[in-house]
Amino acid sequence: MKEITVDSNPSEALLKEMGAAHWPTWEKEVSVFSWEFVTTETALILEGECEITPDDGSASTTFKAGDLVVFPLGYKGSWEVKKALKKRFKHDGGNFVKCAFNRLKRVMNFAKSIIK
Repeated sequence: MKEITVDSNPSEALLKEMGAAHWPTWEKEVSVFSWEFVTTETALILEGECEITPDDGSASTTFKAGDLVVFPLGYKGSWEVKKALKKRFKHDGGNFVKCAFNRLKRVMNFAKSIIK
């Protein structure tokens, strides 16, 4: 299984280039749940802390506020949200509908930012 990657110090230039300010947000309370990624997801962690343990028994991955995390398509594992989580995210590859909906949300958020 492909591994999750964590950049604990992404540059502002990289985040701007990626358009992270316009990604939709998602929040989750302290909890434990299983998840399978049907897209490749890139997430900027705004708040909280989480540990994900893959179903294949390999080493877990921990990430926290300020981290830029990439969850690969097909990754299956158990989330343990240790501190309430808030993230910005984008989807690429994999499930067409999920990716298209995410792109639409990013465009809408960008449009709102220039209309202000």
